[in-house]
Amino acid sequence: MNQLLNVFNGSSIFSKIDFHGAYNLLRIKEGDEHLTAFRTKYGSYEYLVMPFGLTNAPATFQKIVNDIFQDILDVYVVVYLDEIMVFSKSEEEHFTHVSTVLSRLRANNLFVKASKCLFHVSSVENLGYDFSSEGLKMDQAKVQQILNWQSPRNLKALQTSLGFANFYRHFINNYSKKISSLTSRKIPVFPSMRKLLVSDAGKHPIAFDSRKLVPAELKYEIHDKELLGIVWALKLWRAFLLSLSSPFEVLTDHSSLQYFNYSYGCFIASGQRLPGEGGGFHQQECNEISTAHQAG
Repeated sequence: MNQLLNVFNGSSIFSKIDFHGAYNLLRIKEGDEHLTAFRTKYGSYEYLVMPFGLTNAPATFQKIVNDIFQDILDVYVVVYLDEIMVFSKSEEEHFTHVSTVLSRLRANNLFVKASKCLFHVSSVENLGYDFSSEGLKMDQAKVQQILNWQSPRNLKALQTSLGFANFYRHFINNYSKKISSLTSRKIPVFPSMRKLLVSDAGKHPIAFDSRKLVPAELKYEIHDKELLGIVWALKLWRAFLLSLSSPFEVLTDHSSLQYFNYSYGCFIASGQRLPGEGGGFHQQECNEISTAHQAG
């Protein structure tokens, strides 16, 4: 999701193109057809085109499409298997971008299914998210699915629900903390998770994230734990922070960290402050960082 947020930044118009037949558009290498042989009551057959179900089919198809659009990937095109997303900042620009994509598909004998394509729209659903000029939102169909959830009756059902919720963790403030009781099998609190998934996602922050401390980190002093949170966040949202044209501010409820400043921020974020932390920012990359105390 972080990568999609980064590449779609500033885009206001989208198109979604769906392949017709996808894997079936690719010819099996001549001489290798026997490797796909199968038997039916009507006789034995071999595929002439790449069928669905082959272990390497997804990776092969993805590589071929990536090669076709190599120079414009993440510039104004994103490809995920049989779907192509085209994104632009203006109508005129988008017309050119879509024309380029369709021309390359035609040149490579790849066909699309018109009934499943969307062209020149202000928002588009893909990979469980709604993308628009306003940013990223949860797919409304998924929100409705959450509202219809029933409390899980066994461990397997709970794991399924937590897996679904984890996919949308970026929309939930303090996600790890809020689901900690669920991971210890206290199922009666499940309705509260259903509520927070819907209510927190309706706010307007860019994204949320959280994680548990590993055993070694649990031994840190309180000051270092708070500082670790800042370092981790700087690395996680590095692409966005480096793209800012103005200084940014870190809000913390630990009063001593309000003296965290530009040079100190770059120093710790390069991995020199806390044990076990790898590099993230370099001195020349750092935007100006300031901190402010916010009672928590």
